[in-house]
Amino acid sequence: MEPDSLEEWARLAPKESFAVVGLGGAGGDAVRDLVQLGIPGVHAFAVNTDFRHLGSLPVEERILLGQRQLRGRGSGGNRAAVLAAAEEGKEELLRRLGRFEVVFLLAGLGGGTGSALLPYLSEALRETDALPVPVVFLPFQVEMDTNPDRRANVEETLGELERMGGLLLAIANEKLTRFGSLPLHRAFLLRNTYLHRLVASLVDMVEHPSQLNVDLASLRTHLADAGLSTLLYGECHISEPERLVQQALTETMLDFHVPDAASALVHLDGGSNLTLQTIQRILSAMHQQLGQPRRMILGTRYHAERHDVVRLTAIVGGLKPRTMRDALGSA
Repeated sequence: MEPDSLEEWARLAPKESFAVVGLGGAGGDAVRDLVQLGIPGVHAFAVNTDFRHLGSLPVEERILLGQRQLRGRGSGGNRAAVLAAAEEGKEELLRRLGRFEVVFLLAGLGGGTGSALLPYLSEALRETDALPVPVVFLPFQVEMDTNPDRRANVEETLGELERMGGLLLAIANEKLTRFGSLPLHRAFLLRNTYLHRLVASLVDMVEHPSQLNVDLASLRTHLADAGLSTLLYGECHISEPERLVQQALTETMLDFHVPDAASALVHLDGGSNLTLQTIQRILSAMHQQLGQPRRMILGTRYHAERHDVVRLTAIVGGLKPRTMRDALGSA
């Protein structure tokens, strides 16, 4: 029997759809920036083995792992200790994070708490039917060249995540070197602002009805078929549809390698000037840039206040795994 009131319909809708979770030091710092930039409707968490760092973050939801073994002093790069602490705290982790539809998991791959937690938690969340979205911060080239153990850790962690498939956002710190005159903290804020736009655009795409709708069910169906995927974002004046596509695909801080048989879910957000002709030009540019994708799905939404600006949100799938050497070599 169908609900007969708005209140009954509302009770059927999921109350909590999105969460961002900072794992370890770098992940926690990134979540701090996302919170300060503002992420309406998205719950923020921080998970760490370091009590002091955890306590310094302006995040209401915090989870300290390994209290008994590590005593809140951090993991010291001991992957086995982190995994043991995560296993001990697994019930709490899944109870608090498994209630969300989509969980962004943010971590640096320097070899500490975040590196160990990211694959573990990505796999564990799948048991709850949540959709984990790992977000990794790839170290600078000099860190790889001077620390073979760090490079090995990065390659191992990326390999685990790539084998799981689904959405994987690999942000290359090396791409920040184009802003070499900026102080380091400003460069990281720039990186996290880009991540904020990615998160916000995905949330906006699936949370608000569209003329050609893309909801969470559509997202799950696309990802199930697409394999390893990444999330792209672009925003440009309506008069430059081809420039919009170039911006999303090439002016990015993400590392990814598009194969010949990619797939794409493309969502366009625009005002009254978003015509069928403009949409066709954008799709043609995507088709050309992706090298004849095997499948392309379109979503659109009218957004009155956008006027002459159009936003593109795209999930590109069928990606080929890349080693760390490939990633940093092309940054």
